[in-house]
Amino acid sequence: MRSSRLATLLGAIVPVTLLAACASGGGVPRPRPFPGASLPAETAPAEARAEPGTPAGPSPVAGLSAVVATALTLQGTPYRNGGSEPSRGLDCSGLVQWVFAQHGTALPRQTTEQFTVGARVAAADVRPGDLVFFSTVSRGASHVGIALGDGRFVHAPSSRGVVRVERYDDSAYWSTRFVGARRVAPAGPGGDLVASGFPASTQAD
Repeated sequence: MRSSRLATLLGAIVPVTLLAACASGGGVPRPRPFPGASLPAETAPAEARAEPGTPAGPSPVAGLSAVVATALTLQGTPYRNGGSEPSRGLDCSGLVQWVFAQHGTALPRQTTEQFTVGARVAAADVRPGDLVFFSTVSRGASHVGIALGDGRFVHAPSSRGVVRVERYDDSAYWSTRFVGARRVAPAGPGGDLVASGFPASTQAD
């Protein structure tokens, strides 16, 4: 009698236990992580499992970083009014045009024309690779450089005669002459370089 009651009781408990274990859909309940802990690898989204530093795909930001890297290799290149080749010297817009050309993006030759391409960027939103413009020898944009972030830019000024890095945010000279910034997205992978068709310029910088 007592045995049959025990058998009946066990027969009722075991199915309920199995049902509770399957309620999560996985058969065996998975341990829940403490607040802030990462999910187990097999349940985390694919993007969360990517290795640190693995690019998610082509992006304008990645392209602009490459532009910055190329521009920095030109430090020390002699300034030459109208120059558009590092081997023969560069002026400000020649520097910008040459650097972007290395990444498949054709820009016009003159600073005033470069000031019309891409998208306008607020001074507070300037990021590495953006073009920064200044009024120097004439009203409006007459000098251009490539932003590096943290208020710095690389450019080809006529004074002291070489491509170099300077600050423009806290410089008494450059900060008062800043007239705007533009963002030009470099061509994606496989993008062909298109001849700009713009005439060479002999403008002063």
